[in-house]
Amino acid sequence: MVGTLYIVGTPIGNLEDLSPRAARVLREADAIYAEDTRSAKVLLAHAGAGGGPVTSYFEGNEAERAEGLVAALAAGKKVAVISEAGMPGVSDPGARGVAAAVAAGARVEVIAGPSAVLAALLGSGLATERFTFLGFPPREQGARQELFGSLRSEVATMIFYEAPDRVHATLDDLAKAFGAARRVSLGRELTKIHEEHVRGSLGELVTRYAAQAPLGECTLVVEGATAAPPAIDIEAELEKLLAEGLGPRDAAARLVIKTGKPRRELYQLALSLRSRRA
Repeated sequence: MVGTLYIVGTPIGNLEDLSPRAARVLREADAIYAEDTRSAKVLLAHAGAGGGPVTSYFEGNEAERAEGLVAALAAGKKVAVISEAGMPGVSDPGARGVAAAVAAGARVEVIAGPSAVLAALLGSGLATERFTFLGFPPREQGARQELFGSLRSEVATMIFYEAPDRVHATLDDLAKAFGAARRVSLGRELTKIHEEHVRGSLGELVTRYAAQAPLGECTLVVEGATAAPPAIDIEAELEKLLAEGLGPRDAAARLVIKTGKPRRELYQLALSLRSRRA
């Protein structure tokens, strides 16, 4: 007999958002794989599910734990996966477990639950007809600017997760890529007592969070492009920057966020252009 893998959506702040179905599945599970075992114990106590074993299941051990998860399913067990908050597999561990379960021929059931993506989107006041979730932006500034540069023509509303201490740098790079007037909403502490949706332009939020970072978990919702951005003549722009005295490395760095092109590619082009001028 092959068991069932349950991907269980859990509250993102308010425990009252745990659905009766999710609570029942957690009570009936033979094994629970949890991103954070400490927060899992609080949730399981709330659900009245204190009996089954809880296995640590986070980014660092997800691939390793998948083997035990599949073995439990092969033994006919009911296995539940929960993240610290929200839906497992969405910027949280879970996707590898689902893939392994599917490959093993196990049944997979998704127990829908709260989502910071949708909560922030609906509270933003921005367009909901078309949106794209992009997870956490890269920590490294060059990679982050390259990503944002590649999204300058994106017409869908864009949603990002971000850590409070990186919010200002991310907003600043977004403003450089999309323009300071582009609308944005920062949702924080969603479903909790101090829930807040800070709406305005990218420029306004850059100024707001320059001195002090927001508190709590943050989700950024950014308006999509309403018109195609002007075309950029990359060679001409590099020529101009080189003529102003910038070196190839600095000139390339300037254009990453405007073009979305890899910095190495722009650097090689700048080197080629400088050699022509020599």
